[in-house]
Amino acid sequence: MLSDKARPVIEATLPLVGSRIGEITPKFYDRLFAAHPELLDGLFSRSNQRSGNQQQALAGSIAAFASHLVNNPGTLPEAVLSRIAHKHASLGITEPQYQVVYEHLFAAIADDLAEVITPEIAEAWTEVYWLMADALIKLEKDLYAAQSNTRMWMPWTVVEKTPAGTGAMTFTLAPADDTPVTPALPGQYISVKVQLPDGIRQVRQYSLSDEAGTSRTFTAKLDDGGEVSPVLHRSVAVGDTLEISNPYGEITLKDGNGPVVLASAGIGCTPTASILRSLAEAGSERQVLVLHAESSMESWALRGQMTADVARLDGADLEVWLEEPQAGTKAGFMSLREVDLPADASLYLCGPLPFMKKIRNEAIEAGIPATRIHYEVFGPDIWLAA
Repeated sequence: MLSDKARPVIEATLPLVGSRIGEITPKFYDRLFAAHPELLDGLFSRSNQRSGNQQQALAGSIAAFASHLVNNPGTLPEAVLSRIAHKHASLGITEPQYQVVYEHLFAAIADDLAEVITPEIAEAWTEVYWLMADALIKLEKDLYAAQSNTRMWMPWTVVEKTPAGTGAMTFTLAPADDTPVTPALPGQYISVKVQLPDGIRQVRQYSLSDEAGTSRTFTAKLDDGGEVSPVLHRSVAVGDTLEISNPYGEITLKDGNGPVVLASAGIGCTPTASILRSLAEAGSERQVLVLHAESSMESWALRGQMTADVARLDGADLEVWLEEPQAGTKAGFMSLREVDLPADASLYLCGPLPFMKKIRNEAIEAGIPATRIHYEVFGPDIWLAA
């Protein structure tokens, strides 16, 4: 928790720092990459840097964490910290890197707020940073220790590459060496590292889209802004080797016998498809309601897999929303107000951030407790979804 000395300082300066953090973070990244250009090779996303999304994410994390400490004394935002820790572990973040970030971030703060910053303000915000960093370091150490091996990146061979709907591709991998394989849980993701034409390596996370366990299958959409998916689609062939991480992600199917609602939009169907596949493989008797929103039936990346798995489960139903509706589907965008939700359901949610916020709000309105709503956030939007 915040010390009694730091709390009034943070309360007084949070509006100022919050208003300036959007200007501070670009200066921080300029300093960081000038001193450590190697961090852009296989760690930080260049596309997120170009779009400004990474700066927005860091700004959001600092302000949101400080706000939580002020408004919820004695507690930490554990759910959000867990998501961040899983993402960091999938990238191989190490404890010494937190010191590097601290050095350049606080130099940027001192530069931007030079006219108003005092030793007391700097000390209080340093306390906030290390409260957050120490919590993440502990979580990440536990995640690394839970793996079946001590490696960050492992070689896996592409054994299948199959088109999946319009503009997506499914990759099935097999281990390329004898490194012990950590069993994945339904709904988890892996990081995939590729080398770009200019020699720089870039990393992106992809949900495992088929049965989890010791297999690795993921589905990648060819997007316009990223750099990894185009390489996978256009340059990676069957027989090639990819570097991938151990599986991470804490949005996984919880044990129990209660009803399950899986709601997704677009390529967000990948983690829900994995959860659905695990239920089908287990012959689950749970009531399962699968909800999916898509632009057209042809663009639904995992249509065949998901409809087949729904058919395998006696207690499963499927509802689909299409912007270009067809017979048997709903028109437009998904709304839970059109759905007869099972009592005592647990909701698993993945898709674009505005979609998830809308569906989460509707689920709470429908009486599903927030504690039974689980959602996966990709990209740098983790704090924005909190």
